[in-house]
Amino acid sequence: MDLSDFRKEYAAHGIDRHELLEAPLAQFKAWFDQAKTAGVVEPNAMVLSTHGLDGFPSSRTVLLKAADERGFSFFTNYDSKKGAEIAANPRVTLLFPWFALERQIHITGSLIKTSEEESVTYFARRPYGSQLGALASDQSDIIADRSVLEARLADLKAKHPEGQVPRPPHWGGYRLIPQHFEFWQGRTNRLHDRFVYTLKGDKWEIVRLSP
Repeated sequence: MDLSDFRKEYAAHGIDRHELLEAPLAQFKAWFDQAKTAGVVEPNAMVLSTHGLDGFPSSRTVLLKAADERGFSFFTNYDSKKGAEIAANPRVTLLFPWFALERQIHITGSLIKTSEEESVTYFARRPYGSQLGALASDQSDIIADRSVLEARLADLKAKHPEGQVPRPPHWGGYRLIPQHFEFWQGRTNRLHDRFVYTLKGDKWEIVRLSP
């Protein structure tokens, strides 16, 4: 595959320092709202990158479920591959690739587990099928074929009626405590706008980076 001529010129937007809000969370929410309004598919989808136990970076897409002054939260299987990597090294990055808006947001920080109460509350709000799926899947483990999952799901459906699915103890939330944000806006001639917020003590310092 020769993709050397496969390119797109970014010319939809630009950002200047005076347009940025002083708090990165407020700036994130402003861009997130614009992504929703623009019809970006699953704007809360984010690429989570961890330190792989084999020494290689490890990335996958997860869904943001809360963003507030405490941090950025998502939910998953603690016994999964990503769970083992987070346990070994909680320093991770999040990437929101909003291609339709020619934007990216990159957030770096450390993960902590959410409270059990938060995990229980969110699990109860999940669709019935998703609740059963959390019980049926030993995430990241090898299985013979899909019939294994289908059989487990059928057994669990018979055992746990809708509204009575218990949260498995190995399933819950993580919260990223951010230390670094980068807001990236595509521009013409590959001279993109890049602004970084870095936490210095209790204040956020904002600088522009060369593209």
